[in-house]
Amino acid sequence: MRHIVHLSSANVLGDPMPAMGRWHHDREELVRASGIPATILRPGAFMTNALDWLPTIRADGFVLDPIGPGRYAPIDPADIADVAAVALTEEGHQGKQYVLTGEETLTVTEQTRTLAMAIGRHLDVRPVNSPEEAVRARFPHGAPPALAAALIEGFALMRADTIGFRTDTVRRIPGRAPRTFTEWCTRNAHRFVS
Repeated sequence: MRHIVHLSSANVLGDPMPAMGRWHHDREELVRASGIPATILRPGAFMTNALDWLPTIRADGFVLDPIGPGRYAPIDPADIADVAAVALTEEGHQGKQYVLTGEETLTVTEQTRTLAMAIGRHLDVRPVNSPEEAVRARFPHGAPPALAAALIEGFALMRADTIGFRTDTVRRIPGRAPRTFTEWCTRNAHRFVS
């Protein structure tokens, strides 16, 4: 029988589970109920989420910060792909769940500094004035109410985490260090230059 890899973000299983975690968890349950052997990958925030900053960087040279002192360990999508490739081609991964993060826990301010160095341009960091502004920055044409509420909830949880959750999954599965945010910024600097 075919083996699949399902990408999810139900890695925050607090009590009660946040809305986005519940949504992903429900889909994991559908995958399990299908009977198809699967490996569940649960990545945290992607480094590519920094591309959401493009409009304010290009227009006014700043990044909106919805999480202040909050820290998280963004992961390069290439690292997720490497874990998926191992899970699909090597024995012993069926039925497993892997939480994936980068190794560096960073604030939005630290990420912005790293990106500024990579693109050779000064960037300011501006705290959001309201949770609704944070949602509008992500979805300028509006977000469905349930999604907007889930994003606001997620930003609040991230703001409260001043340590940053991280795992060693990339070191264990492909057997190497995860790519750094500096490496991602260097590879993608051309995307931020207008």
